[in-house]
Formats: sequence, structure tokens, C-alpha cells
Amino acid sequence: MTHKNNVTKLDEAFGVYVHWPFCAAKCPYCDFNSHVRHNPVDQELFVEGYVREIAHMASIVPNKTVTSIFFGGGTPSLMEPKTLEKILAEISKNWTVASEVEISLEANPQSVDADRFQAYAKAGVNRVSLGVQSFNDEQLKFLGRLHNADEAKQAIAIAQKHFPRMSFDMIYARPDQTSKQWEEELSAAIALAADHLSLYQLTIEHGTPFYNLHERGKLKTPRDEQAAELYELTQSICTSNGFETYEISNHAKPGAQCQHNLVYWRGQDYAGIGPGAHGRLTISKGRVATATQPNPEKWWQAANVDGHGLTELEVLSPEEHADELMIMGLRLAEGFDPIRYEAVSGKSLNEKEVSFLQEMEMVSFTDNGLMRVTPKGFLLLDAIVADLAIEAQ
Repeated sequence: MTHKNNVTKLDEAFGVYVHWPFCAAKCPYCDFNSHVRHNPVDQELFVEGYVREIAHMASIVPNKTVTSIFFGGGTPSLMEPKTLEKILAEISKNWTVASEVEISLEANPQSVDADRFQAYAKAGVNRVSLGVQSFNDEQLKFLGRLHNADEAKQAIAIAQKHFPRMSFDMIYARPDQTSKQWEEELSAAIALAADHLSLYQLTIEHGTPFYNLHERGKLKTPRDEQAAELYELTQSICTSNGFETYEISNHAKPGAQCQHNLVYWRGQDYAGIGPGAHGRLTISKGRVATATQPNPEKWWQAANVDGHGLTELEVLSPEEHADELMIMGLRLAEGFDPIRYEAVSGKSLNEKEVSFLQEMEMVSFTDNGLMRVTPKGFLLLDAIVADLAIEAQ
């Protein structure tokens, strides 16, 4: 891969998100664009679509320096190493790649193989994110996972051997989960963790099997007070073990934050490649939202006929752009810049609303003027964001 000196300025960060939509099974809580195919995917054929779409995206935003690449899914660890190599080579061919680029790969424990991981590392992957979700076998079955707790631990050990950085996901606030159970499970996770944890409360997403069960009263999630207690316990345990909560659901040792996800939350540019991928790019017309055809086979056909699978290239209004900056930025512990918000939207945040939130200890300001949500405020983040957006003038 062609590299240049590492880019550190925030306004120069540029990410590439590569979506691999295929999974071995569909989890009952998942509403991501993922697909199960009973016949093997022809990866040699499929990768040609990625090659064409990368070139097309580079024609829209040329002369970029890529600071992060993220293979998400789906289950990217089902990709053959040569598939990943070809995609990385095409990214390097069309853009410059920073010398210290972060290249992340999502993986499910049941698809972890030492030889394959070694090949991924050789190709350039330097960070892996494992979808562990739980260390309880019964709960893993409930969540529709194909691995068990022992396989998860083996996958973590393999990942730590082959990659300098490793993260894994856990889901909590599951039905009937007690604080004691979560404390034990999270403590066990921290004992195995390297430098990063993504800890998500179970959410019931429309269109999923869990949603249907929830609607029929057959799946009950913790009440708001219980969920808040579990969230606060999560922050306490992570902090006491040296994991900073740098985003509402993400925790890292100092310097180990996911640089690619920071691109999203800081409102920077990223190209979305592959079936159902979304992106945000800045072009001469302004900031645009991109989306591609979600069906893998239809996407492949479009990519081979038209050179891309784009179904959306929408110029965001100044208000839409500014609201995205606020919505994403307030998820971060570092906060977001109200001056940038005003410059983009042409309007100011409502001073009375901001003062009220400060008095209620829901938001605070850093010495350099960034607005951030307090630990107390994170429990009501959605309401805070909605109030600020509505009251802006």
C-alpha cells in the first residue's frame, strides 16, 4: 500500500467504510443490512463491484488521504484474505493512505481462524473488533449467536496474538439481567480486554424478530430505572479499570479510541463502499449524504453496469448538516463545537435552553468552548439533543 506521513489534523481525517453484507446467520436483534446466503458467495466475482465503486467514489472526492478504513458488516471475517487484499489495494490505488492508517475488521468469534487472521494482519489490518456480546452460553443462544463463551475467549486470544489493537462488543440490559450478573460479566470481559470495549444496551429495533416478540409481550427489557442503573454501573466499572468513556457506548484505554468511528462522531468525511453502505462527503455543492443499493446482488449488477451502486447522492441543507454535527458530537465525551454549528447552520443555539441545561447539570463547557453532555446528562441524551435542535434560533 502507498503511504504518506500520518495526518493528525481533525479537518483532514478521511475514512473509508467497506460493507461486507453476508452473515452465517441473522441475529434476532439485528437491523443492519446483513444477508444469509445458503450457497457460497462468489467472492472473486463480487470484489469486482468493490473495485469499480471505489474508483467511482475517488472520482467524486479525489486527492484524499485515507486515515482510517473499516470493514463492517455483515461478517467481514467471512471474506477471503485475497478479497480484502484486493479491496485495500484498490483504495491505495485511488487515494493516498496515511502511514499510520487504522484498518479495522469486524469479526464474529465462530469465524475466527488463526491462519486467516494472520493473513489479514499481513494484508494490513491492524485492529479487529469481535462481536462477543456475552460470556454466558444461555444468553448467547438467546441473542442468536453461533458461538459459545469458550469460543469467544479463544477468538480473543487469537486476535490479541495477531493484531496490535483489539476491541470487542458486549450487549447488556437484557431481559431479567441483574446488576450483579452484569457486574460479573463485565468484570470478566475487562480481564480479557486489550484496549477497547463497545458496550451497548439491548435495543428493540423495528422489523426484527425481537421487535415482534416485544410487541406480543413475550420479550421484556429492563425498565428505564433499571437500564439507567446498569448504565451507571457500566461507567463506574470501566472508569475504575482505566477505560475512559469517550463516547456514550465506547470505552478505551488512553490513546486507543477507534479513529474511524471518531470520523463519524466528529462530522468528518467518509466514503461508504459496498451494498447498503452510507457515506458523508464534501464536494463543490456542499456536504452530501450517500447510500448504495442494499441488496447485494442488485448492488453488484449496478456496480458492474454503472460503475457504482449509488442510490442516493443528496446535498444536505445547512440545517441538516448542523443537526448531524450536534447529534453525533454530543455522543462524545469531548463534546462538539457550537461555533462550528453556528457557522454551518447560520443560527445559534438557544441561550436560555443551554443555560437551563447547565443549571440542571446536563451539559457543561470545556475551557476551549466545546459543549459536552455530563455523565448525568448521558442518561437523557436523546431528549437533550431534541431540545437543543428544536430551540435553535
